[in-house]
Amino acid sequence: MYQLVADTDEFLVVDKAAGVPVHGPSAAPTLIERLREDFNNPALNLVHRLDTGTSGLVVIAKNPTANRLLAQLFAERVVCKRYLAISPSKPSKKQGWIIGDMVKVRDGNWILKHNRDNPAKTYFISAAVKPHCRLFVLAPHTGKTHQLRVALRSQQAAILGDERYSKCAADRMYLHSWRLSFQFKDEDFRFSVWPNSGELFQDEALMQLALELEGRLPDGV
Repeated sequence: MYQLVADTDEFLVVDKAAGVPVHGPSAAPTLIERLREDFNNPALNLVHRLDTGTSGLVVIAKNPTANRLLAQLFAERVVCKRYLAISPSKPSKKQGWIIGDMVKVRDGNWILKHNRDNPAKTYFISAAVKPHCRLFVLAPHTGKTHQLRVALRSQQAAILGDERYSKCAADRMYLHSWRLSFQFKDEDFRFSVWPNSGELFQDEALMQLALELEGRLPDGV
């Protein structure tokens, strides 16, 4: 269900497995339920959320004060986030900003509009790994529901294995919360974890390509 990445006085960082819901209601055990049980701490709270199919880094506060302060960092968009994704399709552009309002439509889906009243903002860079396999490094500046999934769908490059927005089935949804960095109480924290599931993610050359793409992100992204 998860692997422990960090255990500080104020918060936990875990690597959530793909397919695990972070909170209820759910027929399956949720991440927060398991953590409260494992750490014998009912005060644990999710600071932010990942979709069930997304794997990777999640921050969990140990007490209400830490939860408020950490949630404020995410709300103020001072947490640096990097995600990895794989799509079988070439996007409309190889890199750049994806900005627009997100509108909920039928069946719980979201679409990206050109309006910018309260836009979702994502910067991405991508490169081909092999035919029908393209790696994306994503830098979200907002944290809206389904944001990254909808952003890539808007570029005609839906994420492989995304049952909601893609027609391409796979052994998992290929979206992973790769890196998180932030300053908390005057201390700098940096966390990074590579996906431990998904056949395509296990290609050693992929990690080198991800590092190269990250290095090419513009300053301030």
